[in-house]
Amino acid sequence: MTDAWFDHGALDDAALDPWREQLRALTAARLRPEGHGDLPRWQAALRALPMARPDHLDLDQDCIGIGCAEDLDAAQRQALEQALRQLHPWRKGPFCLFGLHIDTEWRSDWKWRRLREHIQPLQDRLVLDVGCGNGYHLWRMRGAGARLALGIDPTLLFVHQFAALQHYLKDPHTGLLPLALEELPARMALFDTVFSMGVLYHRRSPFDHLQELRETLRPGGELVLETLVIEAEAGRVLVPRDRYARMRNVWFIPSVPELQHWLERAGFLEVRCVDVTRTTTEEQRGTDWMRFESLAQCLDPDDPAKTVEGDPAPRRAILLARRP
Repeated sequence: MTDAWFDHGALDDAALDPWREQLRALTAARLRPEGHGDLPRWQAALRALPMARPDHLDLDQDCIGIGCAEDLDAAQRQALEQALRQLHPWRKGPFCLFGLHIDTEWRSDWKWRRLREHIQPLQDRLVLDVGCGNGYHLWRMRGAGARLALGIDPTLLFVHQFAALQHYLKDPHTGLLPLALEELPARMALFDTVFSMGVLYHRRSPFDHLQELRETLRPGGELVLETLVIEAEAGRVLVPRDRYARMRNVWFIPSVPELQHWLERAGFLEVRCVDVTRTTTEEQRGTDWMRFESLAQCLDPDDPAKTVEGDPAPRRAILLARRP
């Protein structure tokens, strides 16, 4: 199984010529058989996917649609569901494959609705999605007209979920590489739009993250940053003592004015906040396709405005900024 199996030609875009072989080598190294104990199971699930040609695709809909139920017979439909369930948990979505609805933990379409009217139009743009999960938003970016939607995420389960979708979509302009941001070639200065959604608070050094994002953008390119924030004035930052909403790796949660200051210090211009929304248990919840604990188990049962640790409950902001 080669790295090309995962990107379906996305790395063939001419804009990536200077870095193509380096990116393919990094991808191949990450997908070595010894890279993760579950790799054999996930790859077996991909091999078990039934062959089918979807008669329609809906990439610009809240629930990304691939084919219809009539495209598969009963045995194929059963094989499809069994294979996709081997890739549990499904966190970003929703998807509908040949009539099979994947009700993911996150209603990722809600986030897309909150930002799509504020960002620069994606038509014909080169787009990078950092920490993209299984690629739900990559498909929405392609549906909005992006010339290339390239995602990076080091979580190999999510890479295999993306590969399951690409098994049917086979879109040469959408790819997901199993890499972290710091593994990309330095100072690419390539992308017209870069998304970082749900990543900043997981970084021990948020300024390094912002600088790395800046270096992936071409001059004049747009950053779309979505992250946890607290409701407070400038200068205020929550530093969780241990866990935040049961998550271990949450380091810094700034106020919106402080986050704007961080972006300006990192060299961005025209920084503005376009949305602040409290995360609800309707937007993030356990489902039959994500059977682990979710937001409801991370909030104080007596006061849902607080996490189980006593911190303010999750609130997320979307900020836009431009590289000079």
